[in-house]
Amino acid sequence: MAQSTTVEIDTPERPAFEDRLRSASRAAGGVLFWVALAAAFLFFLFPTFWMLETSFKTVNEANSQTPALVGFHPTLANYHNVFFLTQENVSGEGGTTTITTGFLHYFINSILIGSISTLVALVLGMLAAYGFSRFRVAGKNDLLFFILSQRMLPPIAVLIPIFLMYRTLHLVDTYFGMILLYTTFNLPFAVWMIKGFVDEIPHEYEDAAMVDGYTRFQSFYKVIVPQSVSALAATAVFSLITVWNEFIFALVLTEPGGVRTVPPSIAAAAGGGQGNIDWGLVAAAAMVFVLPVVIFTFLVRNHLLRGVTFGAVRR
Repeated sequence: MAQSTTVEIDTPERPAFEDRLRSASRAAGGVLFWVALAAAFLFFLFPTFWMLETSFKTVNEANSQTPALVGFHPTLANYHNVFFLTQENVSGEGGTTTITTGFLHYFINSILIGSISTLVALVLGMLAAYGFSRFRVAGKNDLLFFILSQRMLPPIAVLIPIFLMYRTLHLVDTYFGMILLYTTFNLPFAVWMIKGFVDEIPHEYEDAAMVDGYTRFQSFYKVIVPQSVSALAATAVFSLITVWNEFIFALVLTEPGGVRTVPPSIAAAAGGGQGNIDWGLVAAAAMVFVLPVVIFTFLVRNHLLRGVTFGAVRR
């Protein structure tokens, strides 16, 4: 009688195979993630790199039909002209006049106007946000909507009325006028931004402080303000960027050599469309211009990260 034989075939165990498959999938996903991150990094930073490289090129190299990525002769002349070129030709009814000023003058104007208007917007916005958050205000929702509606109107739509009002009040080309204008524009954003953070701070903190003998104002600046540092930092960054980059009002409400800020001066450095544009000088001015905002954002980066997730934990 024939005996049957059984042949055993070794097959991989199912769990071990699935584990290896999951590991391979995770590895492939990790590679794709880093490749996508590197591509996005290059895509967003390449304009900055190109601007930085252009700032070290001469006029002929920057305006070349085939600009070189490498192999050009770096020069610091553009940065020298940014800080030490102090003459600007302005065309008017009486002909062309030369104004003794320069990028450094406009740069200081931007720092003064931007920092003061941001600080004032933060102080007023913090007080208003605290009031709306902690007290019963008649028509609170209507008032908050009215404040928010001030951000809905495009600035260009109110340019002519503001110019006529400023001319009547003699606020054209004045520090006070520009600070007042930018504070007004940033205040609605500051109120809404800070109020959301103050709403998340428990009332019990203030109650405990007032039980210990603090007044309402003392509990505000000794308890609420320190707890709102993240909100203030995030609001300050966005408000400063808004003022720092504003162009149209700085162009219309200021004059060359006066309180004009950097954005219109960079446009003037481009030559006003006459002849060849000195892209090297424009790039150098732009690189210097972005540094303060980048440095300020870097210094408050920890507060920004906490500020983004401030309302994630609910009581």
